[in-house]
Amino acid sequence: MFGFDVITIFPGILDAYLGESIMKRAIEKNLIDVKVYNLRDYTTDKHKTVDDYPYGGGSGMVMKVEPLYKAVTAIKSDGVQRLTVMLSPQGRTYNQGVAEEMAKETRRILLICGRYEGIDERTRELLVDTEISTGDYVLTGGELPALVIIDSISRLLPGVLGDEESNKEESFSWGMLDYPHYTRPSEFMGKKVPEVLLSGNHKLIMEWRKQEALKRTLARRPDLLEGVEHRSNS
Repeated sequence: MFGFDVITIFPGILDAYLGESIMKRAIEKNLIDVKVYNLRDYTTDKHKTVDDYPYGGGSGMVMKVEPLYKAVTAIKSDGVQRLTVMLSPQGRTYNQGVAEEMAKETRRILLICGRYEGIDERTRELLVDTEISTGDYVLTGGELPALVIIDSISRLLPGVLGDEESNKEESFSWGMLDYPHYTRPSEFMGKKVPEVLLSGNHKLIMEWRKQEALKRTLARRPDLLEGVEHRSNS
């Protein structure tokens, strides 16, 4: 069973998502195990303080190192090997390749969700194995990136998706964006499903899908094709 641990001050955010759809079924089937830890449980003052003013001045608050150190130490006290990941805009950019790489991990993945203006630098120095960023934008906290990582890795694991072929044909899995999808009715408001998809000729359908994926990638994300060319030449 693939395991995740998440440290956050808002466990309800993760509980809500993990309690629905594919993630819920994967947990119920014991295909993945996700434990969510409330950082406030590792504080010592009556107010359960997890942040403080930054040394040197400046706006906002900074997450304290002590509660995070206690949380990570307590979680790791069971002796199970873990890859400790801090969600950070300074980290490695997350993509499908990184997801596939992490899906091969034999260790549990421990995700630290930041809040406020940042996390005390000593957390990075003392506790973290690697940092991951899900993109060049600003979020309120690390909970959404943590869910992105859990979801994208989980769907790569055997048994999580109902159709094991789904991953092979999705966007980014074959280096391009996905092809157009259609279902019933065959015509809607004058828009018809392409005839090739109604032909029953699986070879022609696959060729059409690859062509459409290539056209869509060229139009919307040509940078992905540069990556494919680079990989093929390496």
